[in-house]
Amino acid sequence: MRVYITLFFLIILFAIAFIFGSQNDQLLSLNYLIARVEMPVAAAVSLFTFIGFILGLLTALLWKMVRAVRTKKTKS
Repeated sequence: MRVYITLFFLIILFAIAFIFGSQNDQLLSLNYLIARVEMPVAAAVSLFTFIGFILGLLTALLWKMVRAVRTKKTKS
């Protein structure tokens, strides 16, 4: 049941990001340390939503691994 609720909220999040991005067709200028790029707001929203999703997933997996190692150490 937890997986379905999580999947539901992810779909809602991506739908909101898509709606927001499709309504904003202006160009956005992003300045990096070594480069500068202009992209539509929709592409920037999609990019940063994806990056945030991946970072959150990696953080959750790392936290789960740390908990598993701690549990294994206490059992030994």
